[in-house]
Amino acid sequence: MSRLIAQNEQGPLELKPSAESRWLCRCGLSKNQVFCDGSHKKTLDEDPSKTYEYAEDGSRKEII
Repeated sequence: MSRLIAQNEQGPLELKPSAESRWLCRCGLSKNQVFCDGSHKKTLDEDPSKTYEYAEDGSRKEII
């Protein structure tokens, strides 16, 4: 099953509730939602003028 991720962010959001940082997912691809698992690295070479669909296995295809 593939998912259409409607997100523009490509990196995590850092929160510092204590001495240790917490990173929240902003790309929508993390398998550990709401926390970042590094999946945003797959988005770094995306063309911002295109729309992509990501499958559960992490593969992507350009749509529209």
